[in-house]
Amino acid sequence: MNQSGLPTPPLTSATSTTSPAQSSSNAAGQSASDVSLASIVATITSTSSPSQLNQYLRSCASKDVREVLLASILPGSQDPLTLLNARDHTLGMLYILSVRLHTVASDKPLWHHIESFCRDFIPEHARVAPDRVTLLATGIRQFSEVEGNPKLAIAPLSDLLAKYPPTLSHLTTIHPIFLTICVATRHFSAAIPVLAHSITTIDLSLSDLTYHDNLVYHYAGGIALAALKSWSAAEELFEICASSPGTAASAIQMEALKKLVLVQLIYRGKTSPPSKYMHPILMRLFKATPYASFTNAYPLQRDYLRTIVENEQQLFTNERTLGLITQALDRAPRWAIKKLTTTYLTLHLSDIGREVGISDENKVKSLILSMIECSEISAELSADGTVSFSDPPVKFEKTDVDRVLSQAQQQDALLVRLEKEMERNKEYLTKAVKSKDDAAWGPAMDEDGAFGDRPSGNWAEDMSFA
Repeated sequence: MNQSGLPTPPLTSATSTTSPAQSSSNAAGQSASDVSLASIVATITSTSSPSQLNQYLRSCASKDVREVLLASILPGSQDPLTLLNARDHTLGMLYILSVRLHTVASDKPLWHHIESFCRDFIPEHARVAPDRVTLLATGIRQFSEVEGNPKLAIAPLSDLLAKYPPTLSHLTTIHPIFLTICVATRHFSAAIPVLAHSITTIDLSLSDLTYHDNLVYHYAGGIALAALKSWSAAEELFEICASSPGTAASAIQMEALKKLVLVQLIYRGKTSPPSKYMHPILMRLFKATPYASFTNAYPLQRDYLRTIVENEQQLFTNERTLGLITQALDRAPRWAIKKLTTTYLTLHLSDIGREVGISDENKVKSLILSMIECSEISAELSADGTVSFSDPPVKFEKTDVDRVLSQAQQQDALLVRLEKEMERNKEYLTKAVKSKDDAAWGPAMDEDGAFGDRPSGNWAEDMSFA
């Protein structure tokens, strides 16, 4: 027996004259009868090197035998997790937890073991087995769903995500899992600390990421931020999702494009030119949807906008865009009035009401006063109902200037760092050289198959929705 109360590993070269790394190669050839959960736990408690322990745990038995052993309990119905702690045995607990959460016939770990591990584990040790971290995250989600309380997974996954990557700007497989749970349970504010950090680094040695993980994270993040009415940030994430380059367009990118357009209508009153990286099939498919008709009619044709919403209400409900559609429709009069300020200096309330589709002058008056109070327009309302528009005064506070300069400096430093990393990337250099060679034969072709720069202008016009 060793000091932990566990049986010591068998007296082989692994415990006498060789290290665990050397013994792991021998363990791979052992039969199932030579390895037990007790010997595995004893090795976990006696091995100080995470890489050596990881090699042992991967090769101590065949995969099926190893998973069965790790999902079992010790003789006397003793849970091995009670003999381990996250600070000293991060890798061992990671293996056991990830297996038991995914094995149907196993005794599920007590929830406090999961919470304590996610709170106290050593990230450098967990990074030795990134595939196990992914299994742990998916297992936590599945466990909470089986328990009928998905929001139970938010706290441990938040702790796991806060500690595992070197920074929250490193995309991991935990990101999309955590964000989808926040969205599904409508705990949108729980995602703010994560979404506050833009993704700038993808390290495949840190996480076994896929292209789909990137799309899901940014799409779910966009939904969370839109629900919190953080329109600018939501717009950015939806655009990243919709325009992420790939060999083929994804259904999730189409959904992101629809929500991107609606967020832009709410936030800007118009759409912006699409990214040149967006797959051309997405824009062609979008043209055939009611969202395109809604965009073309926005914001002046309010009656037609209502007709679209009434006729396509079931579609919008099924696609979960009715909330954004309704908010865009409610904002339409405000954007219509803002358009009028670029054309007219003075207008009577009745003229404004006729232009924006509101017959009640009192409602028009209330809307104008609300927009003036919110600094959406700069105007004066006279006693006879005449509205005089003027250019808004330009105000710059020193704190605003300092903040913008600080942000610019941070972005510059980030771009310099990313550029240096790109210069060391062999795959990028190979493609850059090939692109340069191809350019000698003619002008470079954009990803959407067009030559030269994309013309600017309204998105709806650019995509020929009319």
